[in-house]
Amino acid sequence: TRDGYGQALLELAENDKVVVLEADLGKSTKSLHFRKQYPERTISCGIGEQNMLLVAAGMASSGYIPFASTFAIFTERAFEQMRNGIARPNLAVHLCGSHGGTHTGTDGSSAQSIEDLAIYRTLPNVTVLHPCDDVSTRLLTKQLASSKNPSYMRTARNKTPVLYDDVEEDTIQIGKGIELREGRDVAIIACGVLVSEALKAADLLSQSGIQATVIDMHTIKPLDTALVDKVASRCGAIVTAEDHSIIGGLGGAVAEHLSSTSSTPLERVGVKDRFGESGQADEMLELMELNAPHIVKAVKRVVNRK
Repeated sequence: TRDGYGQALLELAENDKVVVLEADLGKSTKSLHFRKQYPERTISCGIGEQNMLLVAAGMASSGYIPFASTFAIFTERAFEQMRNGIARPNLAVHLCGSHGGTHTGTDGSSAQSIEDLAIYRTLPNVTVLHPCDDVSTRLLTKQLASSKNPSYMRTARNKTPVLYDDVEEDTIQIGKGIELREGRDVAIIACGVLVSEALKAADLLSQSGIQATVIDMHTIKPLDTALVDKVASRCGAIVTAEDHSIIGGLGGAVAEHLSSTSSTPLERVGVKDRFGESGQADEMLELMELNAPHIVKAVKRVVNRK
């Protein structure tokens, strides 16, 4: 998904108000492609994430459209600046955190942000995105350039399957979840790297007679509550799936909504109030109980609660 972010920046470059800010990790976040072609519109802030966001705030207040990026875990160093310097005055700065989640793998728990979606979701005015493939990342990043609000997008380090190869661009819109598969027994609402795992789980479930709806909820905030209500009514049971703490992320957002609107039973697949470890991406998904077989188990639990 980080490749989709880098490609989007290049496609946005025809707008000379678009500027890119880096904190010494342009190669990893893929903003380096923009820097190579447009060095006069790229600002290197070194290992200074707080400064990077305040520079971005100044540029946004001066009519520019700043895209700033670093590792997801390092964006958290600048939370105060994101809060007071960007979200509070509602400046359209777009922050991208790459290498999010335990899927990041061998860098270990110190580099695996499992709380980023939660902390940015708490900030008024901030849009929070976690797309599942490079195509949707590219299209959503391009839409951010016309947004009047700040945003946080999480991208992934490792490869994920392409799910939107031939999609019409207007199919993917900020704030609108996408129904990838229709079923009437349960709805699996997923984001990021677990969308493809949710589709695998749906295939496994169909072999035992359980037909699952699968939703790509790429926008965590604002949550597509109309779609949540629709699948809650149709299916009567929901499972959320995310490579993020079960506290405060997609599962938390869906739970908060359902608590005031519906008695639909919910199971959350996510990182269980613990830190990750060092391992390959697939090993981490198994260790943290996030992959398709564990989504299947959660579905069977929630179906029994209907």
